[in-house]
Amino acid sequence: MKSLMIQGTASGVGKSVLVAGLCRLLARNGVRVAPFKPQNMSNNAAVTIDGGEIGRAQALQAFACGIEPSVHMNPVLIKPEADEQAQLVVRGQVVGALHASRFREDRIGWLQMVLESFALLQAQYDVVIVEGAGSPAEPNLREGDIANMGFAEAADVPVWLVGDIDCGGVFAALTGSLAILSDSENARVKALLINRFRGNLALLDDALVWLEQKTERPVAGVIPWLALELPEEDAPYRHTASSISHLSSDLFHIAVIALPRMSNHDDIDPLASEAGVSLRFVRSAKELHAADLIILPGSKHVASDLAWLRQSGFVPALARHLRYDGKVLGICGGMQMLGMVIEDDGVEGGSAEGLGWLPLATTMRAQKKLTRVDRPSACFTGERVTGYEIHHGESDSDAALFPFACRSEDGLVWGSYLHGLFEQGGFRKAWLAGIGFAASDGKDQRERTLASLDLLADSLEANLKPELLAPLLTSPLNRQSSELRP
Repeated sequence: MKSLMIQGTASGVGKSVLVAGLCRLLARNGVRVAPFKPQNMSNNAAVTIDGGEIGRAQALQAFACGIEPSVHMNPVLIKPEADEQAQLVVRGQVVGALHASRFREDRIGWLQMVLESFALLQAQYDVVIVEGAGSPAEPNLREGDIANMGFAEAADVPVWLVGDIDCGGVFAALTGSLAILSDSENARVKALLINRFRGNLALLDDALVWLEQKTERPVAGVIPWLALELPEEDAPYRHTASSISHLSSDLFHIAVIALPRMSNHDDIDPLASEAGVSLRFVRSAKELHAADLIILPGSKHVASDLAWLRQSGFVPALARHLRYDGKVLGICGGMQMLGMVIEDDGVEGGSAEGLGWLPLATTMRAQKKLTRVDRPSACFTGERVTGYEIHHGESDSDAALFPFACRSEDGLVWGSYLHGLFEQGGFRKAWLAGIGFAASDGKDQRERTLASLDLLADSLEANLKPELLAPLLTSPLNRQSSELRP
């Protein structure tokens, strides 16, 4: 069975996006392909068809393949809750807490289970494209590793190593990473890949010759920097705080409070893609000034993020925003914070008083709710709404408001448990019009995502060496941008 693993010199070099692009390129050329990431650390998760949760990046990669995501595509998901503790999700289900002091010891037992999930995918698909995590060249994490070379060696998978030239030092990063690997791991790296290049490629000619001679490996390609509308797993801050003096009155301004334990921040991507919207993540209360809509996103640890909101001066700033008829939306944990009270049943270590702007009471339960949703909203003229719920909290809910669970009496504050709330353009347009933004294009986010995936696949097709790509194909490249299979 064919497989390839994309490892990187660091977190954020583009592994997730490149795997999605490879998956899309292969899928539209008739290859039955699936993504796989042995171990992921992220608070951005999606619900799978088999009733579990996996990293959001693997759900995107499955979409690129034209297939439904499965828990076997990301068998180990680590969701940070505090500086030295995380929730451990194995094959889609919470199995307990993972403590930093025992991380290396506890993960040793996961390898066999991870290999079994990989084998299941290999049996179903022609090719499996594997994504590494962070860097394979971390001396403190190499013993017992299942995320990078530990997995690649055990599963006998070839590796391409990618570095990000946009952040600088890419040649040192690539050669330095190879120098740290063992002899067998080093030999497993079959090619190098340079990502996010800006400028004239001819300027790199001498450097690429040097790199190939130095490492005795081919450079599979140099991928240009691309403007893509794809969910980001590790770096949600492409939407940064604007200077207050430069906020245009012609735009609809949305401020998203970047909670310390923020989760599923890609919920806001469809809003950011609207042409008449200016969206920014903020970390200080003063940056809320001039916002038309303020969003409290999901949270992996609601109690601590709620305490941070209070300590950081956000509460009086939110109250001032509401006094002047500003709108507020809470999603999942953000909605729970906006309610009256959060009772804890041993999940987060203590109950808390909410902010009191929604008539909502929440109880944190040990059993996590994982549900996919696809149904019309009677409240919004039957517009289709899709998404998923991932939460420990149980809250009062008004079914007539679907996809919202609650709304304040004055209509200024809204709350929903639904992640992916704004994916469907018709519903997004209807709700935005109701709160003061009537210029939505009503475009489904799926269309935007698919266009970016095709742009990425086109770039890979144009810039990867055909002889290195050919072993993954069942026939010569046949460029096409057809719709994904169901």
